Amino acid sequence: ELDNNIQEAETSMGESEIREAYLSKAEHFTRIGDKEAAIAAIATTSEKTVSLGQRLDLVFHNIRVGLFYLDHSLINKNIEKAKILIEEGGDWDRRNRLKVYEGVYCMSIRDFKRASSLFLDTISTFTSYELMDYNKFVWYCVVVCMLALPRNELRQKVLKGAEIQEVLHSADDLREYLHALYDCQYQTFFAKLAWIETELRNDRLLAPHYRYYVRQIRILAYSQLLESYRSLTLDYMAQAFGVSSTFMDKDLSRFIAGGHLHCKIDKVGGIVETNRPDSKNWQYQAVIKQGDFLLNRVQKLSRVINI
Repeated sequence: ELDNNIQEAETSMGESEIREAYLSKAEHFTRIGDKEAAIAAIATTSEKTVSLGQRLDLVFHNIRVGLFYLDHSLINKNIEKAKILIEEGGDWDRRNRLKVYEGVYCMSIRDFKRASSLFLDTISTFTSYELMDYNKFVWYCVVVCMLALPRNELRQKVLKGAEIQEVLHSADDLREYLHALYDCQYQTFFAKLAWIETELRNDRLLAPHYRYYVRQIRILAYSQLLESYRSLTLDYMAQAFGVSSTFMDKDLSRFIAGGHLHCKIDKVGGIVETNRPDSKNWQYQAVIKQGDFLLNRVQKLSRVINI
């Protein structure tokens, strides 16, 4: 039927109708999950398309197909193509939609810093409803920003963001999760972290990264508490987070051994002592190391010259 429509359009109709007939075929293949046929049909439709805006819409269509299958090559190729077309004269709406598409892709490859920047840029101009609804977009934005932004920026751009607050008003769990971390209510934060872990595991884009996210956000919470003290008891930390001292000891030990937390545990005294890195000492050690490397290279060069 679709091929008949295309044939009919080519014999008796104008360019616009021909394009629409090819587009219907591309959308059909997309809906039934025939990836290769969909990509080929989109390419054919693009050849029949003159308008820059409509060509951009086809590129976005390709990116959506790529996001569905997480085809990184297809996504990257079309994002770059969209950027070139935007520079040729893309309108304001499509420019913002590209930021959303790129942000979603960055989030799917764990580039949370870039994703948070792109999401915040488009939070007040979001129109990409073909990807997700606005509430889901804000959910992604808050979850990513909590891990990617420093505390002062989180307050300014998320906690004080009017658009985000409007959505958070009806999203109790997300609001409590955000405020628990910022307000240092660590026991509530850990309880809500169990909720966020379940949500991430059930999310198609973030499911591959849920272990990384939960680990990093715990490190962030531990660091936030430890920054305020030179030392504190293990029992106090366990009580603050609503867990047992054994769990806290085991969790901290793992992160300390991995170099994620700058502290040490006095197991006998039951005390956690912070040892913040000295930037000047680190710079001194780096100069010494690089100096030794340079001297070795000079000595090897001098031997070659003497020979």
